[in-house]
Order: sequence, then structure tokens, then C-alpha cells
Amino acid sequence: MGERYAETESRVLARDCDAVSVPWGRPETLPEGAHALVTQRLGGSITVMCGGNLYRIAERDADALGLEPRAAAPRSAPAEGELDADTVERSAWEVLGTCYDPEIPIDIVNLGLVYGCTAEALPEGGFRLAVRMTLTAPGCGMGTLIADEAREKLLELPGVTEATVELAWDPPWSREMMSEAARLEMGMF
Repeated sequence: MGERYAETESRVLARDCDAVSVPWGRPETLPEGAHALVTQRLGGSITVMCGGNLYRIAERDADALGLEPRAAAPRSAPAEGELDADTVERSAWEVLGTCYDPEIPIDIVNLGLVYGCTAEALPEGGFRLAVRMTLTAPGCGMGTLIADEAREKLLELPGVTEATVELAWDPPWSREMMSEAARLEMGMF
């Protein structure tokens, strides 16, 4: 499900690098020469342990870790004439499956964080997507960043002109909401 790295994936930053602290969600700069342990590389971001703290680094900054930046995985996109609410909604669920919690190598759909996703045709053309999701913990500072990432990716879908991602706390998330595949991946049989 996710790409994990062995503890031997220790890297030295080749340059100063923008990062976001996990779980607080604060922007920070990791200095050139700092040692970083890559813990996961998923959905367009890289999570590293540096100085005893976790940080999320954008894929575009992979070179700072001595890694080749990866292009986003190509998605199958329907032609404009083939778009309807059901097609857009299916594409939206696929895109949401490329968003990851930086601490857990499982996407937000399989984690059970997405409560709903609906597509609505707009009178002026295009579609509005409305997503309702939660987090594994209400105080997680990464929540806004994960929701913003999801919204940005949804707005890249053909025909989507509006997208909202609402963070909800009812019902509260529990491990039972995870897909069977996610529970197996995490060793929660």
C-alpha cells in the first residue's frame, strides 16, 4: 500500500529545505548538512525524521535529500464530453487515494478518514466536489494541510471548477473505519 524505507535510508541534506513539522503543521527550514531518515515517500511528499522530529517535505524538494524528484502518477482522465457527476465522483475518490497522512503510510481513503465525496453539475458548466473528512486525532496540526492538499488535487481534475473539503469530527474516527487492506498493512487483524 505504501512505500516504506529501511532505517538505512539515512540522508544528509544537500541544501536548506522547506519542510512542515509533523504533527504541528508549522513551516520550518531544515538546514544543509542535517541528517534525515526517510520514513515514507507517498502521494507527492516525503516524511523524514530529522533531529528527533518528523517533517514533511514536498516531492519537488527530493533533490535536497539526494533523491530524484518523482512525477505525479498519471491518472486516466475522461474526455470533456464523457464527464458526468458519477465519473467525476469516481475520479475524485481515486485522487483522494493519493493523499496520505505523513505519519501513517496509508492513504486517507483506506484509513477511513473520508466520510463522503459528492459531485454536483453546476448550471454554468463544470462540477463542484464536496468532501467531508476527518482526522485520526482532532488536535492534529496537519489536518488543514491534508485537507488543502486534497482540495488542490481535486481542482486538477478535468471539469472540476469548485472543490470544498470540510473537516468533521462526528462521528469520531476509530480504527474500525480503516479498510481491511489498511488494517492488514498496519498489523491490526
